[in-house]
Amino acid sequence: MIGLGLDGTYGMNILALSVKSIGALLLLLVSWGLSGCAAAPPITDDVITEANSADKNQFLLGPEDVLEISVWRSDELTQKEVVVRPDGKIGMPLIGDVEVSGHTAADLATQIAGMLKTYKENPSVSVKVKEVNSYYVYVLGDVVKPGKYQLKSHATVLQAIAMAGGFTPYAAKNSMRVRRTVLEKSGQSKGFNIPAHYDEFVSGEGRIKDFVLKAGDVLVVPSRVW
Repeated sequence: MIGLGLDGTYGMNILALSVKSIGALLLLLVSWGLSGCAAAPPITDDVITEANSADKNQFLLGPEDVLEISVWRSDELTQKEVVVRPDGKIGMPLIGDVEVSGHTAADLATQIAGMLKTYKENPSVSVKVKEVNSYYVYVLGDVVKPGKYQLKSHATVLQAIAMAGGFTPYAAKNSMRVRRTVLEKSGQSKGFNIPAHYDEFVSGEGRIKDFVLKAGDVLVVPSRVW
């Protein structure tokens, strides 16, 4: 049994402490709730630009892609099947390693032709993509089938959600984020956290529309805070 002082102050202190504890708990619960439904940070112009930077009409080569490189009138330089290494390069006779990742097939052909000019007059080079293996995305969180998805053609955020079986009942579908890492010209990596608002994608009214994912993108679908 808790006794009271003659002036009743001990009991009053206990009551005040209880009120403070309850208040702190309520504040904590409110903060947790707001973390799941608070407005997203302002969308900057560079985030919008990056969200829309993927070109559906271009395919950028990457590791594990299988290429056929033909050099006109040069059987020794022609390679019927070459796999892009994990470091994003391939090896070519005479010219050695060639950077492939981040280039289109046409860009790569031009690059190889330029490097061969030292050894061959007016080289004509063509590059054909025989097998696409570098285009993959991750869909994580509250979807039916989270995981890594190997793609053979471009996919948008909504298409990736569909491939993952759709949302679970607990998904905070308007709080999705796409985490993307971009290699800048300086050689430094820059990370982007692109908001993906489902309702705005469906209505087409948001500042960021349903955008094309890039290889290595991570689409995160968080849980709702009840």
